[in-house]
Amino acid sequence: MIDLFRRALILGAGALWAAPAAKGLISTAAYADEIDYGARLAYPYAVPALPYAYDAMEPSIDAMTMQLHHDKHHGAYVGNLNAALKDQPDLQALTLPELLGQLDKVPEAIRTVVRNNAGGHANHTVFWQILGGKGGAPDGDLAAAIDRDFGSLAKLQGDFNAAALKVFGSGWAMVLVDADGKLTLVSRPNQDSPLLEGKRVLFGNDVWEHAYYLKYQNRRADYLAAWWGVLHWPRIAARYAAARAGALTV
Repeated sequence: MIDLFRRALILGAGALWAAPAAKGLISTAAYADEIDYGARLAYPYAVPALPYAYDAMEPSIDAMTMQLHHDKHHGAYVGNLNAALKDQPDLQALTLPELLGQLDKVPEAIRTVVRNNAGGHANHTVFWQILGGKGGAPDGDLAAAIDRDFGSLAKLQGDFNAAALKVFGSGWAMVLVDADGKLTLVSRPNQDSPLLEGKRVLFGNDVWEHAYYLKYQNRRADYLAAWWGVLHWPRIAARYAAARAGALTV
């Protein structure tokens, strides 16, 4: 396992630390100011720009992990998905939610590839959106929904962390939201997206080892505790409002 992460470190280190000034470049890198929660997400797919710099969440999530995770891992999902759909014009015409929601239309020869990589693209698109904040607690309608459906934010955090720790191997813990604003807690293996079931994610945490291993090694619980401190609750609240308006696409 360690050898796998050493290889990932070597692959990413050249791009990240190629020059003495690299850390400064990361801090001042251009990034998106706006997030479109109704983005169509259609072929050819692309990795969305981060709405913050790579090092914005230091020390909770380190800059090297962010760059490898966003550029290399998410980039691989997008590249694999585009390659799988290269000769599939009917599938190219579908949006990402449509593609995952109608997986039975995908030829069996590429179905697993599409499921895994389209799911990885959808899951990570949400993941980048909900990070980059200072943690704390939500307010307004979202806070009321959390209290109603989970009892309290503290109860949600405890249940969420327990679900994430129980994920065997790679996967996600997620809070789903329906059109009525009801919240539910789920876990999913690998890159299985709730879009497969026509459901929408409010926010979720990636517990694949590539999300935390360079900093936390096998200490998943420490990563989960730190992750709550970098959530961007205003963006999560915007996702909640979009879901209730029927405008949340992914």
